Amino acid sequence: MSQSKIYVGNLSYTASQEDLRQLFGACGELKDIRIITDRDTGRSKGFAFITFEDSNAVQAALQLNGSEFQGRQIKIDVAKDTNSGDRGGRGGDRGGRSGSGDRGGRGGW
Repeated sequence: MSQSKIYVGNLSYTASQEDLRQLFGACGELKDIRIITDRDTGRSKGFAFITFEDSNAVQAALQLNGSEFQGRQIKIDVAKDTNSGDRGGRGGDRGGRSGSGDRGGRGGW
């Protein structure tokens, strides 16, 4: 499956979906724009995910990496698949300890 979603970072906190639609619309047909917001305040966290109808549009969008948008140098990359299970060190091996939970002083360690 070809990747058709990009990550856009270092966005101005005032950037709107319409602003992003204008910037990335020239790259290809947009399917979805999600500006990530703080769950408590509702304010933008300064990054977004954009999904295109066609994976070829991603290559055009990647050409905008490092360009200035609303006074900031934006970062653009192919979005990582969050369903792959590789989430950067969460869970998994915790140094080889068993999960028995025996922390007492009776013959444990």
